[in-house]
Amino acid sequence: MSRVRVLVGTRKGAFILTADGTRERWDVSGPHFGGWEIYHLKGSPADPNRLYGSQSSSWFGQVIQRSSDGGKTWETVGNKFLYDGPTGTHQWYDGTPHPWEFARVWHLEPSPSDPDMVYAGVEDAALFRTTDGGQTWQELPGLRTHESGRLWQPGAGGMCLHTILLDPAQPGRIFIAISAAGVFRTDDGGKTWRPMNRGLRSEQIPNPTAEVGHCVHRIAGHRSRPGVLFMQKHWDVMRSDDAGESWREVSGNLPTDFGFPIDVHAHEPETIYVVPIKSDSEHYPPDGKLRVYRSRTGGNEWEALTKGLPQRDCYVNVLRDAMSIDALDPCGVYFGTTGGQVYASPDAGNTWRPIVEHLPAVVSVEVQTLP
Repeated sequence: MSRVRVLVGTRKGAFILTADGTRERWDVSGPHFGGWEIYHLKGSPADPNRLYGSQSSSWFGQVIQRSSDGGKTWETVGNKFLYDGPTGTHQWYDGTPHPWEFARVWHLEPSPSDPDMVYAGVEDAALFRTTDGGQTWQELPGLRTHESGRLWQPGAGGMCLHTILLDPAQPGRIFIAISAAGVFRTDDGGKTWRPMNRGLRSEQIPNPTAEVGHCVHRIAGHRSRPGVLFMQKHWDVMRSDDAGESWREVSGNLPTDFGFPIDVHAHEPETIYVVPIKSDSEHYPPDGKLRVYRSRTGGNEWEALTKGLPQRDCYVNVLRDAMSIDALDPCGVYFGTTGGQVYASPDAGNTWRPIVEHLPAVVSVEVQTLP
């Protein structure tokens, strides 16, 4: 029987939850790196035992952690991030001069085929890649030096590169999302990039339909249809059917179209999930009712999924990387809250229950389906 491993990053450490295919009883391991912010924890699709974690603190800075045994033991890697600039290597701890410094690694995206290759999105927005399991990292400078870079602005959480989608059908194609710049796509492995924001509208910027400057919170897609993308924007849920060339709104009958995460059903490419919150100034569920919304039609028509979720006096938030979906049938849907709960649905969203509570605020949730 398959097993499930849920990787949880929090403000004060990482937690690893494991269960068999019934997803009824969960073992909890952690906190790993107690007291440190774990912005993202993700496993390699190419090796179920290889995990990578972004560990940071305002006092000690940023490190990358790697595990080769499913999180039982860890080693610190990634003290060297390489630049094409004149000063060469920036080492986080030795004070080497460098022309540009980033605050933290927001997102790690392992290659689907090589456990030693990982992409990292950082704040301020830039993209890095390692090909040696995280020991050294090389910036893909075409993004940060893009001609539109002078127009990028930080969102409330900083100017972060928070989403990386690797196209399984075209190895050179990568989608990234930056808050607040928008979506960009490369078709040549990161040498050149194009903005992919046509159809987006943001009233908060001087030109609401500008080519860049939009606060995109998250993008998601299904491996079987890499040209179809879904987006949770600062306001609006959006859809693209042409690999990001254009977008249209699919917010439909949602109670509010502000939120952070968005994800796609494991076996139904037209089934998507969002977690609406009240507004950009009130980061909690409308009416204090925690509801996941599901669309089985790729947007526009949405149903509230509430069974097992608190429907009164709930004022938590669900952050952009805090939702994930397993590959079992029916697929399981998982999300974590700033109140320290991780909820799971073993039936694609029909029913929910907390599988762990009283954690520090949850920043990220990723799931692995194991043999």
